Amino acid sequence: DVYQHQIRGSEIIEGRFENADVFGELTSCEAIIFASPTYMGGAAAQFKAFADATSDFWGSQIWSTKFAAGITSGSAFNGDQSNTLHYFSILASQHGMLWVGLDTITNKNSLNRFGCQLGVVAHSDDGEVNESDLNTARYLGARLSELILKA
Repeated sequence: DVYQHQIRGSEIIEGRFENADVFGELTSCEAIIFASPTYMGGAAAQFKAFADATSDFWGSQIWSTKFAAGITSGSAFNGDQSNTLHYFSILASQHGMLWVGLDTITNKNSLNRFGCQLGVVAHSDDGEVNESDLNTARYLGARLSELILKA
């Protein structure tokens, strides 16, 4: 089963994400894929508000040993999207999670066309995501599922 949540502005109160139901769902998951567009070289403010709110349970390490991965997108071919993935991996590490990157060889026509092994980097300058980037995201999801089944 897949649980998906898009952060809404109404969930950010005085700069902090607040939605106990989302954290309850994520706590029961075996893996979490962090995703955010890259804005100004990093994760969007909405994601940062979410990440900051995870500090409320960081000390208890309730996400420890969960798998984690990341996906980001940007409108520039090199808009520092890898910085967003680094942020995700650090967040995961702080929670004791196990980071899963890509194990694919760069292939501009099929998977991982930007060659970022840390996670999925997608590009769109017209609102449409490139099919290769979508395939890379699907591949990462399948890789994560395989690792969960092996664990």
